[in-house]
Amino acid sequence: MSELASPLSPQGGRACPLADRGAAPAWRRNVGFTLIEWLIALTLVATLAGIAIPAYTSYVNRANIVQAKTDIRTLELAIGAYEAKKGELPGTLAEIGRASFRDPWGNPYRYLRIAGAGLKGTGSLRKDRFLVPLNSDYDLYSMGKDGASKGPLTAADSRDDIIRANNGAFIGVAVDY
Repeated sequence: MSELASPLSPQGGRACPLADRGAAPAWRRNVGFTLIEWLIALTLVATLAGIAIPAYTSYVNRANIVQAKTDIRTLELAIGAYEAKKGELPGTLAEIGRASFRDPWGNPYRYLRIAGAGLKGTGSLRKDRFLVPLNSDYDLYSMGKDGASKGPLTAADSRDDIIRANNGAFIGVAVDY
């Protein structure tokens, strides 16, 4: 009789490896992961996600800002072409065929004609920290990620706006101006 056939070995009465019927066979004992191994793997995945997710979010935000700056430059060129053709600035973005043009966050670009518009006062114009209007020809900007904006750039709602200032010499994030 072989050792595997009898629970007791004929040589000295020692139990064979399969004598305990509740235990798994030797080839199946180390198939799964222990709780400690799962916790280590989970900790590693959480650490990598904690590093990767903020980096990816920052990358997407920078890409959206670059896209908004490019869009504003494109709108600026279309406004310049309109002005060269008609001899005056457009009253709205619809006049250059861009009424439904949206920024990367899904908000419409804001445009306000200043030169030749007959505006009384400077109440509706975008202003810097000294409350001096940013432009003398027209204001063109995106309201940024939060979709909110106020006239002066110092307002909390305006800090993430992508603006055109100094009559196009600066295009960037309001907080950088």
